[in-house]
Amino acid sequence: MASIRVGVVGATGRMGQAVCDAVSDAETLELVAAVDVNGSGIIHGVEVSSDLRALAEASCDVVVDFTTAEAARVTLPFLALHGIHAVVGTTGFDDDDMAAFASAFDGSGANCLIAANFAISAVLMMKFAAEAAALFDTAEIIELHHDEKIDAPSGTALATARMMQPGEHGWADDPTQIQEPEGARGGEGPNGVRIHSVRMRGMTAHQEVILGAQGQTLSIRQDSYDRTSFMPGVVLACKKIQEASGLTVGLDALL
Repeated sequence: MASIRVGVVGATGRMGQAVCDAVSDAETLELVAAVDVNGSGIIHGVEVSSDLRALAEASCDVVVDFTTAEAARVTLPFLALHGIHAVVGTTGFDDDDMAAFASAFDGSGANCLIAANFAISAVLMMKFAAEAAALFDTAEIIELHHDEKIDAPSGTALATARMMQPGEHGWADDPTQIQEPEGARGGEGPNGVRIHSVRMRGMTAHQEVILGAQGQTLSIRQDSYDRTSFMPGVVLACKKIQEASGLTVGLDALL
């Protein structure tokens, strides 16, 4: 069976290095290109380039992108233009971005997966929260990440809130009238679910969904203690992305 040729964008960052390690260790995957505008050197025998053209020159079948939304807005159309599949863990995209990506990959001969989280436990946490939401009166999300994360709330928290549809009567009214300091109740996310963001040194990626009804609460928590927790999902996506069609959102679609 021929190996799947994989390129990594953002290869010298912490997540990028973890992806390079996982690809190199995985059966049927071969690391053939590494791109990073902020880095250089050799990773698993592959020279890091600052030019996206290195991905096409290496005949990549799929490229993994864990960078920033600004960078990915350039990278993803390039991959679509060259018929290269994309596996994307970058967050911060808006509706216009998603529409542009869907258009770029439609009919390109390549597919794109954008997932807020590649940890299998996180995918399950989101699924369980979605199933429970309609059965409770109130719901809030607390997400906790390392102190180098530049966006808040996390893409996982936003994706979870989008999946949490309230019951036919909606959420119970919030009785809060005074917030001191302002923002103490968190921010109102999709479907009216409040999201609280913590940025803490020593953490990696964690999320707790708390749902409440009369006399009871349900807490659904997921913890990633190390970046390696995301790698089985990334490897799976690299192997299965060719089975998708155009733009796919969420790892659960490939599970």
